Amino acid sequence: MSKERHLPAGYRKPVRLFLCGDVMCGRGIDQVLAHPCSPEIYEDYMRSATGYVLLAEQANGPIPRCNGSSYVWGAGLDQLESMQPDARIINLETAVTGSNDRATKGINYRMSPQNADCLAAAGIDCCLLANNHVLDYGRAGLVETLTILQKLNIRAAGAGRNDLEARAPAVLNLDGARLLIFAFGSTSSGIPFKWAAASDTPGVNLLPDLSSASAFEVADQVMAARRPGDLTVVSIHWGSNWGYHIPDEQRIFAHSLIDQAGVSIVHGHSSHHPRAIEIYRDRLILYGCGDFLNDYEGIRGYECYRDDLALMYFADLDPTSGSLHALRLVPMQIKNFRLSIPSRRDIEWIRQTLDRECRPFGTKVIFESEQQLACVAQRQ
Repeated sequence: MSKERHLPAGYRKPVRLFLCGDVMCGRGIDQVLAHPCSPEIYEDYMRSATGYVLLAEQANGPIPRCNGSSYVWGAGLDQLESMQPDARIINLETAVTGSNDRATKGINYRMSPQNADCLAAAGIDCCLLANNHVLDYGRAGLVETLTILQKLNIRAAGAGRNDLEARAPAVLNLDGARLLIFAFGSTSSGIPFKWAAASDTPGVNLLPDLSSASAFEVADQVMAARRPGDLTVVSIHWGSNWGYHIPDEQRIFAHSLIDQAGVSIVHGHSSHHPRAIEIYRDRLILYGCGDFLNDYEGIRGYECYRDDLALMYFADLDPTSGSLHALRLVPMQIKNFRLSIPSRRDIEWIRQTLDRECRPFGTKVIFESEQQLACVAQRQ
């Protein structure tokens, strides 16, 4: 006869969040979906987005065209189904627009509005927009992006039709908790000052710097919006694309948000590969989540960073205190413009690399199962 499992009185199960880094489903990826934008681009390196498709095919074989909305997520969908997160949060680093108002910059990303249902196919709850590509096709392109997300019933944070909307957190009413997601873009990631939202101008929620004054201002925004029992995430697009160095200003800034506002997660992104993870006062700091989807297959020059290897971050939070209960990492590989299961050798590579970078921050990365990792605090 089986024994019943009795939970403590008042027990509330952890809230599980799925987070990832940059989802760059414009340019080449847009071209292999069912309704691509016109392929013309204006880069020194390439003049047609289809060129990135050809590079990827040279590296990893044929990629089918006119793919359905779930194509890009590949094996990631099975992991989401298995892990059953309460909320799914991505940094959407592309404009979703048919606008031709191209910003004068080196690289421009856009995805056809008719392909935007790929976001719904993965059950995305919130798209973070405070990044250096969301205005690649002008302010009209940003407004269309916001409109498309609203039609898909996907919350947005970090950009808006004016500064009030850009600063406002996305609010998700979860089973057992209310989640507030604030998003900021740092100029250190390459966001131009002129992209900042104003009272009558669409734009991003821009951080001019990572000073103590800016940290105090962000903490003040969090405290003004939160209610007792709310969980809070502060997502920041910051820093360089390559390399593992974590600037002292990022660490001080993240610590300040936790010290001053009790933020549950500081969710950093912009780097094209994962960076260190810290658990500070039982709160989670992701300094760089890496790309989750991109069209970089076949591009040479940064192979040592293995930006084809992506991570799914599943953070379990105590719904009462907001502290981190557990962090599981599921490695994925970007191949043929979709997510696939990496080899055991590749999983071990990313475990060793991330573990090396985490240890100076007091954490380590271990195997939870054959295809799943965990990040835990080192024993003192």
